[in-house]
Amino acid sequence: MTSLLGFSALHCQAQEHDIVVVANVGNTAVKLNKIDIRNLFMGNASDVVLEPVSLPPQTLARAVFNTKIIGLTESRIQSYWSQMRFSGRSRPPREVATVDELISYVSSHKDTVAFVPANAVIPPHLTVVYSTSSL
Repeated sequence: MTSLLGFSALHCQAQEHDIVVVANVGNTAVKLNKIDIRNLFMGNASDVVLEPVSLPPQTLARAVFNTKIIGLTESRIQSYWSQMRFSGRSRPPREVATVDELISYVSSHKDTVAFVPANAVIPPHLTVVYSTSSL
């Protein structure tokens, strides 16, 4: 029994450091790749038309997302968005304070996309379009 509890704790820790990207889309077969997601969240041109929504910088999920998906540090991302805002080219994704608020926002707004920790409870009407989990 101890080994099962140990596995369960290890599994939960791994999920804290994995991200799933969820979307409120009509087509539940939609899957995105890492480049699509990076483009959406960095305001780059993309064939995918979804509004990205993010957690604030001080959250673990955002740090994991930045590392595993965007490939930049938070300070580099903030610098990038400062330049984009100054030039009038683009604005950063909308931010909400908590995972629950994020899921609620995406649930009530069609064509939105967000990242959440892999251990978050995802409502059945949202579609997981990407996951960093290897489990």
